[in-house]
Amino acid sequence: MTTNKIGLAILAAVLLLTTAFNTSSGGKNDKGRLIGAWRLAAIAGSDGQPVTTALPLGMLIYTRDGHVSVQLMYPKSASSLSNEYVHDGYEASFGSFDMNEAAHTVTHHIIGSNTGTLLVGKDLPRVYQFSPDGNLIIKSARSDEHWSVRWEHY
Repeated sequence: MTTNKIGLAILAAVLLLTTAFNTSSGGKNDKGRLIGAWRLAAIAGSDGQPVTTALPLGMLIYTRDGHVSVQLMYPKSASSLSNEYVHDGYEASFGSFDMNEAAHTVTHHIIGSNTGTLLVGKDLPRVYQFSPDGNLIIKSARSDEHWSVRWEHY
């Protein structure tokens, strides 16, 4: 093969792979897929089992310029729920985020939260994945935490 033919073969392979990637992900990289508003669909607790009672309403927002906000509101039956993260049935935090697409991690840098100093100023690394149906699954990056949250794109 001549150099020109090898170059054309490589270019054709790159174009074929690029087309396949753009078709399967809507032409977006992971950050592009992450951007937008997400609705809480399911939670698995620290035991890995799905939470089936008192599932909160939830919204997770990632902005193109690197901001994140998450809010969870538990139903009236659990509105008195309070712990270190939830106060009177409500949990919220916001800040900025960055991604490592190669490691499939997104790190939330919390600048405000209804938890006070528990989360403010903390960096919260999370493992993410996109399911075949386009849902976003977020898990703790810590080996001692086994919860996960599934979000559906609005």
